Amino acid sequence: MTPKTRDAATAQKDDSQLRQKEMIAAHYSRLARTHETGERSVYTFVPGNLTELIRNFDLLPVLPEINALQSAMRGKSKEYIAAAEREGHSEDVCTYVKCDVGMKRAGNVGPTGERLPDPDLLLLSYTGCFTFMKWFEILKREYDCPVTMLHVPYQGEGEITKSMRDYVVEQIKKKVIPALEKASGKKYDEDKLKEQLRRSAQAEDDLVAVLESAKHKPSPIDAYFGGVYYIGPIFTAFRGTQDAVDYYRLLRAETEEAVRAGRGPITPSGELKEEKYRLVVEGPPNWTNFRQFWEMFVDEGAVCVASTYTKVGGVYDAGFRHDPDRPLESLAEYCLGCYTNLNLPSRVEMLERYVREYQADGLLINSIKSCNSFSAGQLMILREIEERTGVPGGFVESDLVDPRYFSGANIKNRLESYFQMIEQKRQGVTA
Repeated sequence: MTPKTRDAATAQKDDSQLRQKEMIAAHYSRLARTHETGERSVYTFVPGNLTELIRNFDLLPVLPEINALQSAMRGKSKEYIAAAEREGHSEDVCTYVKCDVGMKRAGNVGPTGERLPDPDLLLLSYTGCFTFMKWFEILKREYDCPVTMLHVPYQGEGEITKSMRDYVVEQIKKKVIPALEKASGKKYDEDKLKEQLRRSAQAEDDLVAVLESAKHKPSPIDAYFGGVYYIGPIFTAFRGTQDAVDYYRLLRAETEEAVRAGRGPITPSGELKEEKYRLVVEGPPNWTNFRQFWEMFVDEGAVCVASTYTKVGGVYDAGFRHDPDRPLESLAEYCLGCYTNLNLPSRVEMLERYVREYQADGLLINSIKSCNSFSAGQLMILREIEERTGVPGGFVESDLVDPRYFSGANIKNRLESYFQMIEQKRQGVTA
């Protein structure tokens, strides 16, 4: 997004954004040229993705959720969803899935306007979302290619046990690696993987430093709306690459400079000059009206200082790092620890920690109509956080990529009422 006004701070901030856009555009262009280069691709999902292992075989990752949200931001998702529903997909089905199906019908054109290759392998890392399994059943019919499933046990008791880790490692050894070897025609290289994981840990260190900068007042970042840009490279195709290391080093340097200068986050309207409200946000954003949604917060001087969505591809701020000395065990622990694989008590504890550590004025939930992985239990989470922390909770509703379920007027009214509630809380007024 390009701010309306540009000063030195905005230009500096744009350095990392430009780097990120170049990285992603180059990746999609590389995918579009696979019919010329002979490179092969693997479709997989964001939570629990094995990007380093995929790239160990020089395979290119493709993330269907990312394609869907990019389609929504380009105004394409409405027609794609309609096409899927005409084929019989229910109105209640995850709109990411329907958008993906519709995109395939329209030629499988990616966000850069170039056609994406058919997958050479579907790699399903199952981490807490049942829809993923049904989604890959659909994709298998569409593409008629091999499917390999990595089953990741749910953290029902709120911890990763040795037996859970061993179970995932065994699958990686006996199922995933052989499937990747067959798809690529190359052998597994553990020394190469260790180096990839070393780079992953470097990038993860810098990402955590960026996200935790929001503990400062004013926060130099928006950890929800701005955060979706920050997590882009590490949650998709670039973890384990030098490009990711360089990007996060640059982003961290920019953020640290913003902290020293006492600047607020860069928004679609430029730098936010006055921070009035600090929020923790639960749930994914709406992608069809992303800028409009963000500007509702900007208009009120509200900054999102922490969010659960930016942990969907890894809960690095809880201490996890990919470990080159334990490569396969580390990959297993990463898959087991993703946000969608955590039970509700663990999610509540995370949110309570965020509210306290980031000195938030409230918890806001954006409940997604078609995403049960996030929406289930959210009202319980809201009430529990209110009781534990004393901060007021807010609740709005939208959808991932279906514009029919974004009511700007309704959301704006709810947000205005919520900020009034926070003001009353500050003044000691009770309802």
